[in-house]
Amino acid sequence: MRFLRQCMIGLFLASVTLGLLMIAVSTVGGALRDSWAEETKTPPARERVFAVNVRRAVAEDIRPVLETFGEVKSRRLLELRAAGGGRVIELADAFQEGGRVEAGQVLVRLDPVDTQAALDRAASDVADAQAEGRDAARGLELARDERAAAAEQAELRERALERQRDLAQRGVGTATAVETAELAASAARQAVLTRRQAVAQAEARVDLATTRLARAEIAQAEAQRRLTDMTLRAPFDGTLSETNVVVGRLVSANERLADLIDPADLEIAFRISTAQYARLLNENGGLIKADVTAELDVAGMDMVAKGRISRTSAVAGEGATGRLVFAALSDTAGFKPDDFVTVRVQEPMLEGVVRLPSAAVDARNRVLVLAEGDRLQSEEVTVLRRQGDDVLVRGPIIGREVVEARSPLLGEGIAVKPLRKDAPQASKELEMLELSEERRAKLMAFVEGNKRMPAEAKQRVLARLAEPQVPAKMVARIEGRMGG
Repeated sequence: MRFLRQCMIGLFLASVTLGLLMIAVSTVGGALRDSWAEETKTPPARERVFAVNVRRAVAEDIRPVLETFGEVKSRRLLELRAAGGGRVIELADAFQEGGRVEAGQVLVRLDPVDTQAALDRAASDVADAQAEGRDAARGLELARDERAAAAEQAELRERALERQRDLAQRGVGTATAVETAELAASAARQAVLTRRQAVAQAEARVDLATTRLARAEIAQAEAQRRLTDMTLRAPFDGTLSETNVVVGRLVSANERLADLIDPADLEIAFRISTAQYARLLNENGGLIKADVTAELDVAGMDMVAKGRISRTSAVAGEGATGRLVFAALSDTAGFKPDDFVTVRVQEPMLEGVVRLPSAAVDARNRVLVLAEGDRLQSEEVTVLRRQGDDVLVRGPIIGREVVEARSPLLGEGIAVKPLRKDAPQASKELEMLELSEERRAKLMAFVEGNKRMPAEAKQRVLARLAEPQVPAKMVARIEGRMGG
């Protein structure tokens, strides 16, 4: 009975399993048939909308800034040369590289023995010429007196001749006496001629003595000038450079001893393109006196000098392009000749222009603006200037919203979601840092050891670093140089 019961249970379970299997096959088959019978349905397409940053185009009157690089030069640079040869016997204490001298200060003195002797000989020649002139004057006076005496004697002889002729006409005198008187008168006239010739010779001697004296005085003046040239003086206040002489050295005539530079009378020479130069011309074709700013970056602190354009070069320069322009500087504390600086020139005012980011304008000078339904529309503009990361343009976009940055995904007719920035806020205050004592000491040690930094700028940087709070920009620049 037990066996029969187990067989019946097994048969029952097998039939139930087979039934469930058939139900499963039927369900899967029905699902497959329903799936195959249905049509494929595509979901509806949706337009892609891009988010873009936009700004409103506002017309402004903007003065563009032309930025370039230039070199600081001194407008007064003099080569100090020896006018004559000789041995150096004296040098000024400031006669060294970077020495500061004043106008009229004695810089170099050469041995004056030879030139003093020449001056003494010239003075002796002048004395001889003066003595000769006095002697010639006395001789002329005597010659004139002798001529006057001869003329008186000739007059007496003529009166005696007249008397003898009168006696002869009355029959008292003789022909012999008349002839004797005539001979005496003739001899007297001859003596007058001789004395006149002597006067002429004495006058010529006086003229010759005057000429000799003038030549001697000229030679004396030349000797005095050569003696004065043995002492070299500073013609103006300035700083010495490239000194190459010491006491005891024998220098030759016209030898270069040093350069004298006026550090207070500086200017900038910078080269700009011809197109930029044309923008700095006035209606008459002359160069405008535009304001110029020169900036020199010195270990985290910018030194700035103001100036105005003064002139331009006469020629473009061999192998160079554009124009070389010069600007006179004022308040040049800390600047030195040959400094390489950043130059910013204020151009004439542009009226009714729009400032946009450079990324807003494509290569064809077109921008994207918002049209109806927040869709993009392309507009052509005229690019007037490029100012760093911005451009100044004119076009039919005033009052409209312009896409700040173009991308390959954006084009005319595309729907976008404009992202508008809030009104510009006030500029943030300069970020300041509180330095640890160790960090402050490292920065100050680096600045003090910088030999290329001018003393005035170094003092200003050290004073700023000693404050409780230091500008983060300054710290970053100094640490960047330390790392370099």
